Amino acid sequence: MVRLLASEVQQLLHNKFVVVLGDSVHRAVYKDLVLLLQKDCLLTNKQLRTKGELSFEKDQLKMGGELDTLHNRTDYREVREFCSDHHLVRFYFLTRVYSEYMESVLEELQSGNHAPDVIIMNSCLWDVSRYGRNSLSSYKQNLENLFGRMDQVLPKSCLLVWNTAMPLGDKIKAAFLPQKCKGQYPRISVATLKRKVTQANLYSHAEATKHYFDVLDLNFHFRQARKHLQGDGVHWNEHAHRKLSYLLLAHMADAWGVELPQRDSWEPDFEAWESSGQVEERQPQDNLGPQVFAPSPHCPFRPPPLLPSPGLPIRPPPLLGCPLPQPQQMPPFPLYPQVSYFSSDPVFQSDEFYIHSDSPPPTHTGYAFEGDFSFYPQPPVPNFRPPCHQRQAPVVHRGFPRHFARGPYSNPWRDRPRRPPKHSPVGLESRPQ
Repeated sequence: MVRLLASEVQQLLHNKFVVVLGDSVHRAVYKDLVLLLQKDCLLTNKQLRTKGELSFEKDQLKMGGELDTLHNRTDYREVREFCSDHHLVRFYFLTRVYSEYMESVLEELQSGNHAPDVIIMNSCLWDVSRYGRNSLSSYKQNLENLFGRMDQVLPKSCLLVWNTAMPLGDKIKAAFLPQKCKGQYPRISVATLKRKVTQANLYSHAEATKHYFDVLDLNFHFRQARKHLQGDGVHWNEHAHRKLSYLLLAHMADAWGVELPQRDSWEPDFEAWESSGQVEERQPQDNLGPQVFAPSPHCPFRPPPLLPSPGLPIRPPPLLGCPLPQPQQMPPFPLYPQVSYFSSDPVFQSDEFYIHSDSPPPTHTGYAFEGDFSFYPQPPVPNFRPPCHQRQAPVVHRGFPRHFARGPYSNPWRDRPRRPPKHSPVGLESRPQ
């Protein structure tokens, strides 16, 4: 997983128009992307749960939400937009993958002042749970109609990333599933919904690939991350959404031929980063002498995470580089007899290191004298790498000057010339099912 700073995301999406279409899960995708364009922090639980608010992190509610009425029906609408001098991100709430409303969204994108550079889209849970017994067959037909219209409307330079629906929990406690669906059919069971989602993911993957659109299989990436599900069994926490944002940004960079920064291999992975600050403690056993602190090759010394925990102040970087510590000579220690237990995981109380190991310490009945083991307690190896904030971030600009007086999105919409509309080829038009 490639982790990016806010400054690097700003460069990657410089002068880009990003459109996110989907349900409440993809509303959180939009929110995390807007937050990452401004700050190196995670979403809060309140931000994840709130819907239809008038403003979120300097964005603006354009339609629906609190401007209308908050409800959980299939005609719910919410359009949000974040606009800065060089970034434009918009979100459309969808309850069906192709409908008259979706057709109006496509017409708006086609006739707008700016053509979208990236479209991130998913629609599945509402489609297969709110539209009766034939919802899955209707979903398949609507997918074909949608991708056919996308071919007509979107410019060739637009990158469409279709996301598969993320996994569901074994219990769905929220009011996501109504008591009666459209057509007065009984409420769908969780097992049936999970089966329909799996079938819908397979079909959407095949249909998007047939039209040469990109597919990001979120169901695969989060298949073993169900511990990050919220209590309702549908939505996900802030750590999962940050990982999702990194996956999307890495996919965009790969499609545009942008080389992302290569983090060092000793930096913590996703599992260690999300649980930063938790150090496993072990109680020393009696009559065993000092523990041997031999660093494991699979658990190297790790610095603090790049992204601080929400609510904690960000420590400013020092103005001058820290001098390297002087090497110290190890004082002689008396030899201790062989013991039947040793641990390869050192325990540090300092927050300058993070050690994590999922496997329990091994128990040996005896061991041979090897060069990798020592009876003497070894001091921690000093980290001679420069701090992350002293490294120059790689430039990911793609032909744009670093500083503009005004960006393409800073002027009012009405003052900019409109693109000539595209004319669809003559023929039978597909109608929403």
